[in-house]
Amino acid sequence: MTDNRFDTFPAHGVWSPALTPLDDQLSIDTTRLSRHVQHLLASGCHGVALFGTTGEANSFSVKERMVALEAVLKSGVTPAQLMIGTGCCALPDTIELTRHALANGCHHTLVLPPFYYKNASDDGLLMSYSNMIEGVSDTSLNVFLYHIPPVSQIPISGDLINNLVTRFPEVIAGVKDSSGDLDNTLSLSNRFPQLAIFPGAETFLLTGLQNGCVGCISATANANPTGIRRIYDSFIASDGNAPILQEKANRIREAFVAYPAIAALKHYAATFYDDSPWQTLRPPLVGLAEDHGQQLLNDLQHLDLPME
Repeated sequence: MTDNRFDTFPAHGVWSPALTPLDDQLSIDTTRLSRHVQHLLASGCHGVALFGTTGEANSFSVKERMVALEAVLKSGVTPAQLMIGTGCCALPDTIELTRHALANGCHHTLVLPPFYYKNASDDGLLMSYSNMIEGVSDTSLNVFLYHIPPVSQIPISGDLINNLVTRFPEVIAGVKDSSGDLDNTLSLSNRFPQLAIFPGAETFLLTGLQNGCVGCISATANANPTGIRRIYDSFIASDGNAPILQEKANRIREAFVAYPAIAALKHYAATFYDDSPWQTLRPPLVGLAEDHGQQLLNDLQHLDLPME
């Protein structure tokens, strides 16, 4: 099956922002993480984003994230299959993580704006991204801007994107739009046809593909990678099945987001892998209450999501 219509983009298709498993000391379990990344790739994901929101990125230190990336690569995952979350509040941390990703062959980076100080101006954000890109100073870098205002409270405006594309046309590669606003996503795909625009949920996958987006980067791909990939493949094949597949994927997503999503996904992972440590989150996040976890699993069984 060919993806020729997307060959001009540095990344496309179904990507999963991987969950980050922890051990009993609340440290990243790199063995579990590597196996999970391999599972996602084998189950249909075109690629995996490490240390996004779903991966609890901002609960981990720069060093922890670097060690984990090296472990995943050592396990046999290729750099081209990864997109590395590198955006931090402190500019030197973002630069260090981005340089480290590049040094390990990972050219795709998913970069949050500095998110602690609210009401940051576009001028300030332009300076921050510009200083990061100039500090890294490597035109092989592919920056995917991470727009997630419900969490970061720092939106990335279309005008800011335009200014960055004008200043760094070889480096700004795309946008992950996790605003939950389909109109915004489609306006970006219309305004920036040269960029890889990814909706941040599979809910918008089919509509996005029909309107110039290149795929999705979705948390629930941790649990439903094959089902989400089938939507993409059906669209490429024009076989007419994509709407039905989209409806089923939407129902599965709704089951997860009825609860705190990361906790719900980790609860499912613990069942799927038959491995209870998967339920652990790093504080301040906490796992699902037992009754909520059981209700979630019951709902997912009714939706025929694999339990093992």
